[in-house]
Parts: sequence; structure tokens; C-alpha cells
Amino acid sequence: MLEIHDFLRYSRPMNVTEVGVEGQLKIKQARVLVIGAGGLGSPILTYLAASGVGQLGVVDFDRVEIHNLHRQILFTERDIGQYKAAVAVQRLNQLNPHIAIHGYCEKLTEDNVQRLFESYDYLVDGTDNFATRYLVNDACMRFGKPLIYGTILGFQGQLAVFNHRQSKDLRAIFPEMPDPKDVPSCNLHGVLGTFPGIIGTMMAQETLKVIVDAQPLHNQLLLIDTLNWNLRALTF
Repeated sequence: MLEIHDFLRYSRPMNVTEVGVEGQLKIKQARVLVIGAGGLGSPILTYLAASGVGQLGVVDFDRVEIHNLHRQILFTERDIGQYKAAVAVQRLNQLNPHIAIHGYCEKLTEDNVQRLFESYDYLVDGTDNFATRYLVNDACMRFGKPLIYGTILGFQGQLAVFNHRQSKDLRAIFPEMPDPKDVPSCNLHGVLGTFPGIIGTMMAQETLKVIVDAQPLHNQLLLIDTLNWNLRALTF
């Protein structure tokens, strides 16, 4: 049930035709797990918490480092050396004390993926390495859970929704995981701090669209070029 503070806090999204009271209730009842609390995870978590997702989890085994701070907006210099997931829980509780937030300061592996995924309805992949992306994708297929996917590199980003309403998965586009040595990374090629915010916010938007059933991407890979501001949707 929506309570008085829900109507006060979420009156603007409830005025959106595709959301309404029923949609906001779906958001409140949703259980979303975000993998990664870094550049993508920070805006994803911030906006999902602010939007009232009732059960929000974050998995991240990393600790805050100074080079994270230009793009990972959940953290400050006072947090350096602390677990990102633990700090994220503190910040998000301050942002919205009316939802349940859970932090898992551990690395996602084959051994713990079922335990971590089983309590959640939707998964959001904010990671930055192929091994984890394919682990998350394959687990979502195995457990029948929708996956909101996004990546960034330089000025280029990608966004997709996998395994939702019989849609395809990551392997339908990229059947095999590439050799990490053959793929450029943000560690080596860099990233502007604003860009993860753009793609992460788009991922949060797509997550909410999945929750309220407002025509999310379906068997489409959205390619975002922020250098020339080109967007293309590839059907797969």
C-alpha cells in the first residue's frame, strides 16, 4: 500500500500517465539488485533510491580510491579506503529513509550468484569487466530475471534490456566473451566524469520503465555517441 508520505514524495512521477498510482506502487514493491557501485552504479543507485524502489541492493567488493571521485558521485574524500557498498548504503539511506537498502561487500562469483540474486526481481549491471558481465547475463537467463545492461568507453556507450518478456540476452549479440587483452578499457583510455552519469541515469530510467511496463527496449541495443550526439538502436 502507498502511504501518505509516498503521495507527498512521489506526486510528480505519479502524474506521469504511464506511471500513475499503480506504477508507483510497483516501484515500491520492486526488488532491484545493482552490480557495481562505481561510475555507472552511483547514478543508478541514486535515482532508483530517490524514485522509491522498495528493496534496493548493491554488490561491490571494491574500496573507494581517490581516482574514483571524479565520476563516482556517491563518495567523497572522507570515504577513501572504505567499502563502496557500505558507503553507498549510508548515502542512500540519507537520501531516502523509507526504503530498504542492502549492501554486499563481496565479489560476485559463481559460488554466490544464486544467493545474491534470489531475493531480487530485477538486475542492473553497472560493472566494468567482461567476466562479470557474462556471469550476470548467464545467471539472469538461468534464474529467469530481467537484466538492464549498460557499458561506456570514451565517448561511446551502450544500453539494452535482456531477458524481459521473452527478449534475448547478451549472447544473442556477443556469443562469446572477448579476450580482455583485445578490448580497450576505461583504466587505459580514460573517461570523462559526466559520461557514466549520462549512461547510468539512462539505465535507471530503463529500469523504472521495466518495473512499470512502460515500453522498455526490447531486442534492441542502443548505441550512444556523446562526441557527436548520435543515438542508434540496433535490432537483434
